[in-house]
Amino acid sequence: MTEKSNLEHKFAQFGDELQVQDGHVIEGYASLFDAKDQGGDIVQKGAYAASLQRLIASGRAVKMLWQHDPAQPIGVWDEVREDQHGLWVKGRLLTEIEKGREAAALVGAGAIDGLSIGYRTLRASKDEKGCRLLQELELWEVSLVTFPMLPSARVSAKGETLAVDVLRELAAAFEGARQEMKRP
Repeated sequence: MTEKSNLEHKFAQFGDELQVQDGHVIEGYASLFDAKDQGGDIVQKGAYAASLQRLIASGRAVKMLWQHDPAQPIGVWDEVREDQHGLWVKGRLLTEIEKGREAAALVGAGAIDGLSIGYRTLRASKDEKGCRLLQELELWEVSLVTFPMLPSARVSAKGETLAVDVLRELAAAFEGARQEMKRP
């Protein structure tokens, strides 16, 4: 089994308020803690800490990719950190390259509204409801994507503060709607 085969992805939606500053700067949350995604996974606080420390110590950075394609880097994440809400990122789309210009135009027009993390699970457990609790992750990349898995995580180029309770309510509403759609 190759290392690449262990790579997993988590998605988060930008939200309607996303704007591209100066034609290329984006920032916000790529992952939220304690929010169940559509795959039944819950990222726990501190899951990224060791990985981020290892990246810094080795002089490497989290990559910004287009749709998880390692052949299509589209920018750089200048800041990636955990806070009380989740994994916050701030970066620049490289508009000097064609795909970076395309990404900036698509985000600015609202055609692309998702972020997705590429990672490898290092430590996880199950809760009483069968959800996978992700306790330690090796973060590889954060991509701009078309279809987000965690629609309650919002990104704002203005760095707006998240109302976590509202986000949890939205996540519960999306989960309820998803369950209703499964009913015969």
